Amino acid sequence: MSDGIVLAVTGIDTDIGKTIATGLLGRYLRQQGHTVITQKVVQTGCLGVSDDIVRHRQLMGMDFQDADRSGLTCPYIFPEPCSPHLAAALAGKEIDCAAITEATTRLRQGYEYVLLEGVGGLLVPLNMERTLLDYLEEIGYPLILVSSSRLGSINHTLAALELAKGRGLKVLGILYNRFQEENPTIAGDSARVFSLYLRKLGFADCVVDLYGSETYENGQAPDFGKLFNKG
Repeated sequence: MSDGIVLAVTGIDTDIGKTIATGLLGRYLRQQGHTVITQKVVQTGCLGVSDDIVRHRQLMGMDFQDADRSGLTCPYIFPEPCSPHLAAALAGKEIDCAAITEATTRLRQGYEYVLLEGVGGLLVPLNMERTLLDYLEEIGYPLILVSSSRLGSINHTLAALELAKGRGLKVLGILYNRFQEENPTIAGDSARVFSLYLRKLGFADCVVDLYGSETYENGQAPDFGKLFNKG
C-alpha cells in the first residue's frame, strides 16, 4: 500500500465547525470504501485524549483506534484553552512541528486518507517561530477551508484564501457551515462571493453546504464529491 493522502482541514476562525466538518468528511470517505483516519495538530483545553478526536470517531461511526490511545492522532494535548504556543508554554513544553509530521507519516502508512484538523485559524502560532500557516506551507498539504454564514465570514474567508494563495497552497474547496443560519439572503450572497473568489484566485469553484450534525444522525453524510471532482 502506498502512503495515504493528507488533507488539511482548517478554518477561518475558532469554533467555526472544523471538528464536525472533519468527522463528516471522514464518514463520507469511509462510505466511499476508503480507509481513513483523522488527526488533530494540537488540542488545547482538555486532558488525556483529544475531545475532537473522540467527536471524529463518533461522527465516522468508528471505534476508538490504537493510534488514538497511543496519542499518534494528537501528539500534543494541553489543559489550558488558549493558543497552542501559550498552552504549551504554560505546560512547560514547546510544540515541535517535526513530531506532528512524524505522526502523520506513520498514519499515512496504514490509511488511504489522513484528515489533519488544524487549530483556530491559519495564523495561530504553534510556537514562537511557526504559525499553522508556516507549517502547512512547509509541508505542502492541500487545504479544505471551513467557513460559515455568520457576520464577518466574508472578510475572514477571503483573507484565508489570499493567505493560502500567497504561500502557494492548493485549496480544494470551502465547507460552508450553515448551522444556525439567521438570514438566508446573507448566507446565499456569501456563498456566491466565496465561489467568485475561489475562481478569481485560481482554485476550484467548490462550496459544499454543511448543516448541524443532527442533520446527519441517520448515518448519511454530506455529498463531498465536488472536493474530489466527483460532481
